[in-house]
Order: sequence, then C-alpha cells, then structure tokens
Amino acid sequence: MAELFYGAILRIIQSFLQGAPFILSGICITALLERMVGAVGTKRLFGSNSVVSLFQSWCIGMALPGCSLGVIPICQQLRLSGIAIGTIFAFALSSPLFDPLSLLYGLTLSKPFTIFAFAGCSLVVVTVSGAIFDKLFPNTELDIEPPPECPVGIRRITSVAVGMGRITVGPMMAFIAIGLLGVGLMSMVLPYGILGGTMAHDNPWAPLTMTGVALPAYATPMVAMGQLGSMFQHGNSVGAAFILLCFGAGMNVGLLAWMWWYYGWKKLGIWFGLMLLIVIGISYGVEGPLYPKAIEASDHSHAFDRYCSPYRSGTVPAGGFPADIVRRIKLETQTHEWFGIAAVGLLAACGGLLRFLDPHQKLDHWLNHAPVPKAVHGRFDIILPAPVVGLCGLAGIIAVSIAGCFAYYPEPKEALEELRVASIESSTAAISGEPELCLHWIPICEGWNKRLIVGMYLRKWAVPDDILALSKQYGKEIEELEHMFQHRHFPSAIKRQAIAVDNARHTLTNALQGTVISPSEESL
Repeated sequence: MAELFYGAILRIIQSFLQGAPFILSGICITALLERMVGAVGTKRLFGSNSVVSLFQSWCIGMALPGCSLGVIPICQQLRLSGIAIGTIFAFALSSPLFDPLSLLYGLTLSKPFTIFAFAGCSLVVVTVSGAIFDKLFPNTELDIEPPPECPVGIRRITSVAVGMGRITVGPMMAFIAIGLLGVGLMSMVLPYGILGGTMAHDNPWAPLTMTGVALPAYATPMVAMGQLGSMFQHGNSVGAAFILLCFGAGMNVGLLAWMWWYYGWKKLGIWFGLMLLIVIGISYGVEGPLYPKAIEASDHSHAFDRYCSPYRSGTVPAGGFPADIVRRIKLETQTHEWFGIAAVGLLAACGGLLRFLDPHQKLDHWLNHAPVPKAVHGRFDIILPAPVVGLCGLAGIIAVSIAGCFAYYPEPKEALEELRVASIESSTAAISGEPELCLHWIPICEGWNKRLIVGMYLRKWAVPDDILALSKQYGKEIEELEHMFQHRHFPSAIKRQAIAVDNARHTLTNALQGTVISPSEESL
C-alpha cells in the first residue's frame, strides 16, 4: 500500500507543478476581467446565450493560454458577469485544449490536417452541446449590478494585484485542489503501466476506455499534445486521442465539482450527457478518416504511464519513497514551472495576509470606489478606459505566450546539445545497470527530441523529410530501451539497445550538422 500512497502524492505534486504557470495565467486573466474589463465589458467580449457567443468563447479560449485547472476562476468570473451557462461551459472546454504553444507543437507531431480537424471537431462539440443546453435552459444569466469602474492610475493597477491575491486564497482554489486530488486517486486505482496496450486502433473499446481514464485525469495542453503525438506515431486509436484531448486536457474533477456546486446536478448531468454523446460519437466517426495509414501500429505505448501509479507493486526505490519523490521533482521540474509555483506561492502569501488584516475588504472598496481628485493633465496624457487597458492586458498575455514558443523551443543547435547530454546520461545509466536513473532520463530525451523538431519548424516553417525520419527513428530506439527496462530484459540486450540509441542520436546529429561528429564528442 505504501507505493500507492506515495505514488499518489508524487502524481499530485507533479500535476501541480506542471499546472502552476497555467493557474497563474488563469488568476491574472480573472483579475483583469474583474477589475479592468468589468462585468459589462466581459459580457460584451464573450457574448451570452447565443450561437455567436459560443463561437466567441471558443475563439477566446483557443487564443488564451490555460488549462482545465486555471480556467476555474475565469469561469467563476464569467458567471458573476451574468453570462449564460452554455457560453461559460463552451469556454471552459475550449480554453484548455489549445493555445499558441501547444497548437504549434501539435502541428509538428502529426499531419496539420489532423490537428486542425481536432480543433474543428472541438468547435462542433462546444457549439452543438452549448446550443442545445441554452435551448433547454434559456434563462441562466445572473442579474448582478456591475460594480463601479476602478479609478484610473496607480489605484487601478493596485486593485488588479489585490484581486490576484484574493483569488489565490479564495474558494476557487478549493476546486483546483479537488482536481489535483482526482489525479492522485486515479493513480491509486491504475497499477503501474496497465494502460500500455489498451489504446490500439483495432480495439473498439479504446475510446470508451480512454473516456474512463481521461475524465479524472489532468493534463496541460502541452502534455496532452505530446500524448496525442505519441498515439499518432504508434498507430493508436484516433478516436481515443480525440477523447484524451477533450476530456483529459479539457476537464478534470475540480471543474466538474465547480459546475455541480453552482449549477446543480440536473444542469451538470444534462450538459455532461450531451458532451459524452457528441464527443464519443465524433471519436468513432474520425477513427477511420483520420487514422494514419502509413504508420505501423505498435502493440504498446508509454504515453499514458503518467496516469498510472509511478511505482511497481511491492517495490521500494533506493533511499525510500520520500527521497525518490524529492529526487524526481528536482530532476523533472522545468524552470517555468518553478517560476509558476513561486509566483502562485507569493500571491497566496499576500492574499492570506490581506484576508487576515483586511477580512472585510476595506482596501478593495477604497481602491475601487473612493473618489479621486482631478489632476492637471498634460497635452500628451491619455486616460484609457479600464476595459481598454484590460483588453490590452489580455492581448499581452497572448503575445507573451507566442513569444514563449521561441523560448520553449530553442534554436536547433541548443536543443541538439541538450539532447546529446540527456541521451548520454540515459545510455550510460542503462549500460551501468541503473534502471531508475535511465527511466528518469528517457522522457527528457524524448522531450528534447520533439522540441528539436518544433524549434526547426518554428524558425523555418519546414523540416526536411530525412530529419523527420531520423528523429522518429531515434524516438523508436529510446522507447524500445524504456520498454526493455520495464519488462526486465537481460542486461546484455539492454546494453545493445543503449548503444543503438546512441548510434541513432549520432546519425541525427550528423544529418543536422552536415558534418562528421568531432572526435572530442563524448561517446560510450
């Protein structure tokens, strides 16, 4: 039982760290909508209770960076702005599916037509389900008197910061915690590696199996897109991939709990039933047309291991479970995730201090309601309305996410160097007989292999076919090494495969550099 408990703790921490930047983004967007754009401006931006509003919400959700956890406080603000349920649910589902970063990533993992088809199908899902729901429940808009517009100047900026702090320690964080708890509970139910062979293209139950897995799961858009790419490359079920995108990235237990808490079982049940019927119907409909015919189907995949228990039954890692959790977190957590968790922690500390010192929100009232004496303005001083500033802030978030593409997907030369270091570490660990260390480095190798290709595509808008083929070959070789470790092959076979992995990397490097690798480069 110890491996199940500690495995759940590890999965919860991993999910929180991966989602922290998106949770921070959701808090920032919520504060901008509340304190800058305002209820009237928010309702005008998203629309309400019409088919056009469903399309508007889908477009905004696709443009803004977010995840199914970070979208919860935004949905609450949309509710307080008097927006109809169907429009809110449309945004809640579409926002976590794609953003500029994950969309670009997805275009390099499969045929662009498949990714655009998935995006189009998601529009069909939110439009049809939202339209039917609004028809059944036409009067779901809250009639709340909008608060006065924030005074211009430093007060308006401070009000946004105060709002972010209060949101971070507000009731919406409880629903985010419920979503994370669902991830931990699922890892306790699913034994180590049990999903490896369940999503085959010829398995008619694959979409339904994925539905059961994806609903309590949590995946950021980038993680979900990487899993989709792995499914395409292994010839897995395309229908299951679509369900993974809609429910794995688009929903979690916390979001469902929020819907139930504010709208009740009846509305949640009807909307969720519509979603299930439409999504599952589309998943079986796209299975044949979108399946990549040129791919040789594989009988196993490790794309879904993150949803299972990270530890084998009856095994204890070297140094014990707590030490292994700390080691994994230190090695796996990326810089932007550390930044996200630090920023959320700082906001939580400030929000907690505000709640203790100012429980009646007198500071908020003073910032938003107190009259400001007229100042003498120069001829070049321009006072912008709060909604304009808020919309500029939202546009800035989109611009930063696009710029983040270039930071997350570096120059091919840099990505190649990182791949070299990670690949040598994994191969050396395999030859030395250190399975835990090797299994740690393998996902890092796979990640840099994909980021290498995306970085090339981002800068040149094309990747040569021979480079794509060599990158896929390297991915196959290193995945085979992972498979051999998990199925406990003989050490001699593992060593031969480790050498094959390193040779595949050398070949990829030579093709990218156009020269023979220098003798000074490290080798096994």
